[in-house]
Amino acid sequence: MALPLPAGLTPPEVAFLCEMELVTVIPRQRLEGLQLLGGPIPPLTPPYRSPLPLWLALLLKRQRRANILPPPWLSPSSLDTILQLETSSAQFSDPPPLPRSSAAGIPTSSPPFLASSATADASPDALPYHWLEMGEMLLQAASDDIPEPDTVRRLMRDLREVRMAKMRAGVEVLEGGKEVKMNGVGAMEVAEGRAFIGRVVDGLRKIGAGRETSRREREAEERENGVGRAGGEEEDDDDMSI
Repeated sequence: MALPLPAGLTPPEVAFLCEMELVTVIPRQRLEGLQLLGGPIPPLTPPYRSPLPLWLALLLKRQRRANILPPPWLSPSSLDTILQLETSSAQFSDPPPLPRSSAAGIPTSSPPFLASSATADASPDALPYHWLEMGEMLLQAASDDIPEPDTVRRLMRDLREVRMAKMRAGVEVLEGGKEVKMNGVGAMEVAEGRAFIGRVVDGLRKIGAGRETSRREREAEERENGVGRAGGEEEDDDDMSI
């Protein structure tokens, strides 16, 4: 008997989807083009840059056939600036802006796969949707391409702790019946916090249902007692008249 699948995407599944993000590579040797399901890959000619899916870029990096150019937000200065924004505000930092729509009004791309969220043309002061898993995979497989990798790793750990603390604080606000603004939360953060947030929401739902049941029982009891008192007062009046 198969076990029921958990609701939503698990962290490994989120990391798998992140490998579809485009990154910028600098080939170290000439490579022929490829026909992939996501579209054709043009021939790679050093030293010209080229955008490739993360999974293919990591494969070429392990084969020492290309170097990966880290996105601008994965630098110590950018991460430090974003960390200051996160610690100085109760809200999450703003995500990258969406690309402009085409002339026909149809978006050129849609989140979470924005065309330039992890390439060399990405915004340096905004964390993309797959920032956490993207940074971890690049630090693991291409740390020699990232300036000051130890500092970057420390800043990412601090960012992760600060943002998770905000998520926990936001869940506590739900107890008062208020809504929580979760703009800018990343995919891995949602996957890791889904179980905790789901348990809290289920607990609040049960508490609310219990309160509603108690209120209805109390109102029914008060109505019954009120009717009894009214009947008793009428009988007392009859006795006094006799």
